[in-house]
Amino acid sequence: MKKSILFTVSFLVLSIFLIQCSKSNNNGNPGGSGNIININGMSFSPASKTVAKGTVVTWKNNDGSAHTATSNDGTTFDTGNIAGGGTATYTANTAGTFEYHCIIHGMAMAGTLIVTP
Repeated sequence: MKKSILFTVSFLVLSIFLIQCSKSNNNGNPGGSGNIININGMSFSPASKTVAKGTVVTWKNNDGSAHTATSNDGTTFDTGNIAGGGTATYTANTAGTFEYHCIIHGMAMAGTLIVTP
């Protein structure tokens, strides 16, 4: 009987621990779903995204054609071609405001990434 109670208590403690560990807050944390910039209809959505320094930002191409996310200065970040249905990531390790565009489609397809310290 004591083994059964000990097993039940151990199981409950482990279950509570696992549930607590599986909860997450994606408000600016690296890899969180709140850090996705969607590419839809030849535009970035949201057009302006603010993240904390160290955040992994993901561009998700929901269009059928390839796109890039390339900083206007050409050096801060460049995802390269993101095929339709594909993704690309950038770790925002430098604080600042970075305007970017799609190299393939030009400045008409543009966005802004704001990285806070």
